[in-house]
Amino acid sequence: MERSLLIPGFEDRTASPDAERLKAILLRRYLPDRPPHMELFQDEEVQAAVLGRPIASVRDAIEVQYRLGYDTYQIRVSPPFKRALAVAADTAALSRDHRDWRQDSVGGPIQSLEDAWAYPWPIVTSAVEEQVEAAAAALPSGMALMLRSSGVLDNMVWLLGYAQLCEALCTDPDLVSFVADRIGQTLFDTFDRVIDHERVLGCFYGDDMGFKTSTMIAPDQLRAYVLPWHKRIATLCHDRNKLVLLHACGHIDAIMGDLLDDIGIDGLHSFEDAIEPVTSVKQRYGSRVACIGGVDMDVLASRAPEDVAQYTRHVLDVCAPGGGYALGSGNSIANFVPIENYFAMLRTGLTY
Repeated sequence: MERSLLIPGFEDRTASPDAERLKAILLRRYLPDRPPHMELFQDEEVQAAVLGRPIASVRDAIEVQYRLGYDTYQIRVSPPFKRALAVAADTAALSRDHRDWRQDSVGGPIQSLEDAWAYPWPIVTSAVEEQVEAAAAALPSGMALMLRSSGVLDNMVWLLGYAQLCEALCTDPDLVSFVADRIGQTLFDTFDRVIDHERVLGCFYGDDMGFKTSTMIAPDQLRAYVLPWHKRIATLCHDRNKLVLLHACGHIDAIMGDLLDDIGIDGLHSFEDAIEPVTSVKQRYGSRVACIGGVDMDVLASRAPEDVAQYTRHVLDVCAPGGGYALGSGNSIANFVPIENYFAMLRTGLTY
C-alpha cells in the first residue's frame, strides 16, 4: 500500500495515522498541534474518484482512508434487517445511476405483533468476527477500526414506517417495545462479538433521532424505547476502554442531558447550520463531549473551494482550541459533494 497522500498539493507527505492520538484528542486528554480529521463515511463513488480506480476490496477502501490522512477505518457491521426502501434516479456528478433510502411514509414489513414474531430477525454469527478480522489484517500500522452501524430508532422507522411507528406509540406500545428490544439486542450482540478486538477503537453508530426543529418522537418515548439500548452499548464499550461516538441527525437538544450525563457518549457527530452550527454546540457542550465534523453540507456541496476553505478555518478557530474536536463534514462525503471542495476542507485542516 502506497503511503503518499492523495490530497492535491500534499503528495510529498506520507500518511502517519495514530489512532491513540485521535482517542486522546477526542477525550480532551491531549492538545494537538492540529486537529485530526474524521468522517462517518464517503460514498464509494467519491472513494473511487480519489483513489483513481474502483473500490474492489476492503483493502482498497482502507487505502483511501489511509492516504487521505485518517486514523481510523469505519467498518460497517450493521445487522442485515430486511426493510422497505424507496428508489430514485441519482443525478449527482458522481452518479451511481440510482439511489435508495428508507421509505418513511408507508408501512414497512412489520405492522403488527404477528408480523414482528414472523419477521426474519438476523442472527449474529461469527461472520461479523471474520469481517473485522479481514479488515484488521489490511490495516496499516497506527490505524484502528471503528464499528459503524445503524441504530435502534433508525431501524424501527425502516421496519414499521414512520407514520405507523407514531401511531403504534399511541395504540400499540407492546409492538413498539417488542421491535425496539429485538433491534437493540441484535445491535448489542453484534458489537459484543467484536468490541474486544485489539484493532477496534470503539463504536461509531448512527441513530437519526431528530429533524429540523425537534426529536423524531417525543423525548420521553426515546427514553422509554431507544436510549436504554444506547446506554447498554455505551456501557459495553466503556467497560472495554473503547470509544462511543454517536451520529444523530436533527434537533436533539431535548435529550442532550441523557446522552451526556446518563449514557456518556464520548463524541457527537452530524451538525447542520440550519439547526445549530457545530461552533455553537462546541461552545455549549465542548467541555463534556467531543464534536466531530460540522463543515456544513450545503457549504461543501454548493460553494466555491475558496469559500469552503474560509468556512473551514472559521470552524477550526472556534472548535479546535482545547481539543475535543475532529475536522470533517456535517454528515458525510456524499457523491454530490465536489471533490475539489472536499480537498479544500482537508487541505485547510492539514495547514491549520
